[in-house]
Amino acid sequence: MPRTLYIREPLFDTLWNALSGDPNLLQVVTGPRQVGKTTIALQVHERWRGQKVYESADQPYTPDAEWISTHWKNARHLPLKAGEGTLLILDEVQKIPRWSEVVKVLVDEDRRARARLRVLLLGSSALLVQRGLTESLAGRFELHRHMQWSFKECRECFGLGLNDFLVFGGYPGALALRKDPVRWSRFVRDSLIETVIGKDVLLMSPVQKPALLRQAFGMACAHPAEIMSYQKMLGQLADAGNTVTIAHYFQLLAAAYLMSPLQRWSGSRIRQRGSIPKIILRDNSLVTALAPGAMKDGKLDAAWRGRLVENAVGAALLASAESEGSEVFYWRDRKDEVDFVLRRGEELVGIEVKSGQQASALAGAAQFKRRFPKSRLVVIGEVNTGGDYEQVSLEIFFARGSA
Repeated sequence: MPRTLYIREPLFDTLWNALSGDPNLLQVVTGPRQVGKTTIALQVHERWRGQKVYESADQPYTPDAEWISTHWKNARHLPLKAGEGTLLILDEVQKIPRWSEVVKVLVDEDRRARARLRVLLLGSSALLVQRGLTESLAGRFELHRHMQWSFKECRECFGLGLNDFLVFGGYPGALALRKDPVRWSRFVRDSLIETVIGKDVLLMSPVQKPALLRQAFGMACAHPAEIMSYQKMLGQLADAGNTVTIAHYFQLLAAAYLMSPLQRWSGSRIRQRGSIPKIILRDNSLVTALAPGAMKDGKLDAAWRGRLVENAVGAALLASAESEGSEVFYWRDRKDEVDFVLRRGEELVGIEVKSGQQASALAGAAQFKRRFPKSRLVVIGEVNTGGDYEQVSLEIFFARGSA
């Protein structure tokens, strides 16, 4: 199926219902670059039956705030038929200085006038979009996070098998190049990683040591799904400064949807804060494009497969958690460890990922159950666990994206 025709139905349906239903809130789509946010917006635009306007601030020159006001007011005054409203889509809005202040004024004017105008804003710079929303638009918007593509989506659109998904990940633009791994890797490094670091992070946040930030990200990609203290990281980085600097850079990279440093679950927020992080990259392509040892003779290296499986599970859990309002941690107590802990309200789920290991390696899960007796235990993998564990195969887990 051609990528331009593929519809990410859950994301499309949620966005469509929000735009066509009540209450009439500002709809904002954010997420990583190159995952198809504009494509979904254009699919919504195509289906809309009333008046509609699509404009993008991605131009050779940077528009000023008047650009927003002009298109917004023009959309307001388009002639309407009974029962119809107008859809206004503004893309790459974060490029405009003080965009959120202008939008706040216009949204409040629409509320007072009860305007029949529905507005969708898109932004590729996650840091700038988030900053504008929190500074100016509290209580006026709904946020839609469109993340890297899931295995189910990659399988339906590109025919990817699970092993290819573990290697090439879920950036649709990059997947079109996967038949040429050298070209694919170059695209991921230059068009995805460097664009995000160079435009979204370094240009939008004060970073005293840009080279160190890039080194920190490269180190993270070399240690997917590993628990590493910030002190240990300092020993692997040149001109590293201090642990506070590395932790800050990881938070910037997390805000740009490149990685996520998971915190240790302890049952106490005070103890969780500042714990040794477990590194999860938000898409496996970020790992394999920077780790040439992951592939040997065109095939996934067996030693790397387990790490990539666990990282991909973590990334899928994070994406699901963000959409449903839950949280993801890991658990470790001395020698006992559980790969992931998912908290949904009062529900606690311990998750072990097995990609060929023996069932005897589940001692950590048993200890977790003793420590948190009301928890569920789920094993993701093909191994026959025995015992009192729910089991989900890798194929089924990645097809549905949650435990």
